[in-house]
Amino acid sequence: MLKPARILVIILIVLGLAIYWAIARPVKLGLDLQGGAQLTLQALPNPEQGIDKITPRVMESAQFIVKQRIDGLGVSEAVVLIVGGDQLSVQLPGVSDPAQAERVIGKTAQLEFRQQRRGTEAELRVRQTEAQQLGLRLRLLEQAGDKADAKLLEETKENIKKNNLAIRDLFDSVGLTGSKLRDAVAVPAQVPGFWNVNITFNEEGGELFAKMTGELAGTGRVIGIFLDDQAISLASVDVKFQGRGITGGQAVIEGNFQLQEANELALQLRAGALPVPIRLVENRTVGATLGADSVQSSVYAGVAGLVLVLIYMVVYYRLLGVVANFALLAYAVFTYALFSLLGVVLTLPGIAGFILSIGMAVDANVLIFERTKEELLAGRSLYKSVEAGFNRAWSSILDSNVTTLIACAALFWLGSGFVKGFAVTLAVGVATSMFTAITLSRAILLTIITNPSFKKPYFYGVKAIGKPATS
Repeated sequence: MLKPARILVIILIVLGLAIYWAIARPVKLGLDLQGGAQLTLQALPNPEQGIDKITPRVMESAQFIVKQRIDGLGVSEAVVLIVGGDQLSVQLPGVSDPAQAERVIGKTAQLEFRQQRRGTEAELRVRQTEAQQLGLRLRLLEQAGDKADAKLLEETKENIKKNNLAIRDLFDSVGLTGSKLRDAVAVPAQVPGFWNVNITFNEEGGELFAKMTGELAGTGRVIGIFLDDQAISLASVDVKFQGRGITGGQAVIEGNFQLQEANELALQLRAGALPVPIRLVENRTVGATLGADSVQSSVYAGVAGLVLVLIYMVVYYRLLGVVANFALLAYAVFTYALFSLLGVVLTLPGIAGFILSIGMAVDANVLIFERTKEELLAGRSLYKSVEAGFNRAWSSILDSNVTTLIACAALFWLGSGFVKGFAVTLAVGVATSMFTAITLSRAILLTIITNPSFKKPYFYGVKAIGKPATS
């Protein structure tokens, strides 16, 4: 088992890394803090396409395609939520031109299965390789954040668009669009751990699919599945279907997908297959000044509360209070760094959850220190009192924190929007507070009490160590 001093050194190194990360990657702010636009969209039935009512699956598909379009606008940290069963709430932080977003996301998704042209096999392989390289470069640039070369980033995005268009031009339309697709579902593959996507066409779509697959089978050419003119999958056809094609209106897209990838592809296909009209209900702009005022007020409240807690802990618990304060400051740094690492978008309710978790972080230390004082008054040695304080307070700390985490899970599962943000920040704060109280505070105390200068009872909030109890 590691000695407390070594544990302390490790924690301090991690704390230094957390400080660096928090400075290098500031937490992203939500709509209510930095301003932007908020749109409310109404999904309407489309009897012509067989959609007589808006179902959860229709809304799921609409939510996905709207999010895809917003990402294409370059809006970071956009939030698209299903509201009331048939509406979408679209939050666009930092957007100054909501009319542009309205024009783009108001269009209907276009899904199409296309046939590769003869003589384009070599060019397609080159284009696929280029797409992989450009995709890798884009991910690396995006991971670099503010340090990325802005010109190179823009150039890479432009080259990806050009390459996508070049791939599209290698395929011919056969009239097999998303309107002829009934369903797409992720299913387990024969190889354990991998997934396929089952697709089902209507009668007309099945005939077109059979004809196209009969022509492509065994030729080396592929079927291109395009969503809004962008290839989302390229599927080959087994030679055994040559001539007759894949009949029955059903097919399986095999690609050794992971579950998440298969679900995403199925959702993309369904999104194109269910083109419901979307009507704008509300277009509201949130001013950046309101957001700035909210941040300032929240920061003042948080700092004031933290300072009062720090003062109280030192006055009442003395040296123990100093240890708790250091652990509390470390907790704040760890929590903020975790917000950045996990990609949490900080909102006003999120800040409220963060401030609330500060109080809960102190609560754990209070339980530990009160148990320590009781052990000292009972006549136990300083070392044994500290150990007993942590060991005996652990069950109470665990119970209180687990119940809070259960409440956070319920809020996250049943809530939406800002309620989820509150639940996430509170849960992260509670988990971090347990870590700092049990490990950091303990390591500091056990290291300090080895120094003879800090063995006086006064430092621990008692006038004198009591006499050992006798039976």
